[in-house]
Amino acid sequence: MVQLSKRLQEARSMKSDQGSSDSEDVGRLKFRKPRLNDGARISELIRSCKPLDINSTYCYLLLCRDFADTCVVAEEGGEIVAFLSGYRPPDRWDVFFIWQIAVDVDSRNRGIAKRMLFDVLNRPSTRDCRYIETTISPSNEASKRLFRGLAQELDAHCDVSDCFSESDFGDFDHEAECLFNIGPFKMNG
Repeated sequence: MVQLSKRLQEARSMKSDQGSSDSEDVGRLKFRKPRLNDGARISELIRSCKPLDINSTYCYLLLCRDFADTCVVAEEGGEIVAFLSGYRPPDRWDVFFIWQIAVDVDSRNRGIAKRMLFDVLNRPSTRDCRYIETTISPSNEASKRLFRGLAQELDAHCDVSDCFSESDFGDFDHEAECLFNIGPFKMNG
């Protein structure tokens, strides 16, 4: 019980410390909304982060232009070292769907992915979300750990169900994807 209480206090501290679109830590890591000129660099980052699906650079340009409020870039020394993309499904306004999280191999194991999640969840565009959804392939152990840990820190349920089967991807060789639904939770208050 003491460990859970400590984790909740740390999560609440992260909740209140994150959320600016331009936050920086002592190690010069800066979290911000993506800009249009980040699209190509984000595309390069995604290509280097296996097992993430590679989308076109055009897709990342659209995310930077049209979904900047629900995406996060982590920058260090002028280089993009991590990226989170997400959106609010139009028919479920209490949900924030996380599409991709990429962290450069040299920047892993520093908690950057979790910090980006708290950064975006504390923005005005997502503050009223009560649920997080994401899909994760069964072999992606790092993502499963990240989102189960996030659910614990938010003191929320984490329900996992089938989402997309291998056959849903047609001829494209792709693992099935499980839906992780985390919530309900409340970020402020």
